Amino acid sequence: MIVVDTNIIAYLTLPSPYSPAAENLLLQDPDWIAPLLWRSELRNVLALAIRKSIVSFETAVAAQDEMEDLMRGREYEVSSLDVLSTVNQSNCSAYDCEFIALAQSCQCPLITMDRKLQKAFPEIANLLTAIV
Repeated sequence: MIVVDTNIIAYLTLPSPYSPAAENLLLQDPDWIAPLLWRSELRNVLALAIRKSIVSFETAVAAQDEMEDLMRGREYEVSSLDVLSTVNQSNCSAYDCEFIALAQSCQCPLITMDRKLQKAFPEIANLLTAIV
């Protein structure tokens, strides 16, 4: 089991240089989990892609649906105390700390491409490009 942040999920649905690595990660370990926050964050990524004409509205809706199907039953509520404790240990946002807090509570790694997050929590956050 691994925690994936929203960027890793987004790489599966929007073309990027990291898409092949995200696909390989899913093949290597398909037991992905994330805090519920990932849904809103992916909507924000897709909203930007719509506004920049990278994807159509219909494509964005389909992408959100596909990722929600993939993550169904693998989404977790994270304790506010855990998130704020993690915030207190770093300069990372509360949003990013939700992923760290979940990884800590489940005792599993977080896979991300957020270098700031990886530097703040090197014992739990791993860069996608370093493991795939």
